[in-house]
Amino acid sequence: MSALLEKIDETAAGIKSAFGTLPEILVVAGSGLGGFAATLANAKTVSYDKLKNFPVSTVVGHAGTLVVGECAGKPIIVMNGRKHLYEGVDINVTTLPLRALLRAGVKIVILSNAAGGLNVKFDVGDLMLITDHINNMAKNPLIGANLNEVGPRFPDMSQPYDRKLMDVARKAALKQGITLREGVYIAGTGPSYETQAEVQMLRMFADAVGMSTVPENIVAVHAGARVLGISVITNSLVQRTDVKTTHEEVTEVGKISGKKFTALVEEIVRSL
Repeated sequence: MSALLEKIDETAAGIKSAFGTLPEILVVAGSGLGGFAATLANAKTVSYDKLKNFPVSTVVGHAGTLVVGECAGKPIIVMNGRKHLYEGVDINVTTLPLRALLRAGVKIVILSNAAGGLNVKFDVGDLMLITDHINNMAKNPLIGANLNEVGPRFPDMSQPYDRKLMDVARKAALKQGITLREGVYIAGTGPSYETQAEVQMLRMFADAVGMSTVPENIVAVHAGARVLGISVITNSLVQRTDVKTTHEEVTEVGKISGKKFTALVEEIVRSL
């Protein structure tokens, strides 16, 4: 067993010790979306710093807690915040929490993030169903010795987001009366926001841009999990090119959109 897998399994064991049998559904809450965890019934919370090898985010808007509770009457677990590459850590560090949760029993992963809108039809506060992604990070969490106990050396990424789960999300949005945009998400490392020249280039390839999610999707697909992705469009990179983007704006819009996000995820979980 590799040193990395030993770390992953050590963390997985700690998670099981803290919560017992783990729910199969995981929601990863992005910037400003931590309020979702507060809606869970019969919740039990453990801080990341209480779990061995679990990296603690230094970014405002990421609480740094694992929460197990009930959503729409079903058990789920919420990763309330995440570690990002721009915080100066290796990609194996940022993806270790998800890998440990997958080893501990998670089968369905709902990834969320705050993203900048590249599509002129998107408004600030919209939710976007991620139909595909582009890895613009120049990093891949599967580089290095393959974890054969987890997944294949060369996993297929032609359908990184589960089509059946996307259909569930579409029906859930319709039922809740929520406008659900759809598009391609492109991930960069950050932490600087995009220049106008970069925005023009990115618009040719994607509908939204952010600084997370793609590495998590890759390790989840590698492990055989089903993945759904939802972006909250927290700022437009095409409608207000003369206005500066700030993290405060991003997290605030995330909080405002939290009710829509919560309603959508609850309906999705109810349908699973």
